[in-house]
Amino acid sequence: MRNLFLLISVFATSCTLPAQTSHSTWQNLNSLAPGEKIQVVEMNATRHAGAFLSVSDSAIILTQSDGNQTIQKQNVRSVQRMKNRHRGRNTLIGAGIGAGVGAGISAGIWESGGFLGGKGDGAAVGAVIGGLAGAIVGVFCPSHDTLYRVSSH
Repeated sequence: MRNLFLLISVFATSCTLPAQTSHSTWQNLNSLAPGEKIQVVEMNATRHAGAFLSVSDSAIILTQSDGNQTIQKQNVRSVQRMKNRHRGRNTLIGAGIGAGVGAGISAGIWESGGFLGGKGDGAAVGAVIGGLAGAIVGVFCPSHDTLYRVSSH
C-alpha cells in the first residue's frame, strides 16, 4: 500500500510541474488568437466568457452573446484560454487513479473467503468501480490554460 501511495505521489508531482510558469505577465495575452474562447474573471469575481477579440496595454476585449465587452487591466483577476484538447488524457488519468484507489480501498476492506472470493477479487471489483468513476470525473475536467493571474498578496 505504501508503494502505491509513493507511485501516485510521484505521478501527481510530475503533473503539476508544467503549471509552474509565470501567469503574472499581461504580455502572455498576446499569444491569444482572435476568436479563441476565453474566460475573464474580474476582481469582484464577475466572470465573462466569450471569444477573444483583442488586447492592449490597458484592456482586453472579448465578444459575448450580448456584444463586445471591454475590461480594464486593473479590473482583471485572471484570464484563461478555454480548450477541451486533453479530454481523452484526463479521462485516462482519472480512470487510472480511480482504479488504483478503488483497488486499494476494496482490498483493504474486503473480507477474506467471503462468498464473492478473496481480497484479490475485491481489489478487482474495486478497480473496475473506481476506474469507471475516475473516467467519468476525467471526462468532465476540461483543460484550461491560465494566461494571466494577479498574484494575491
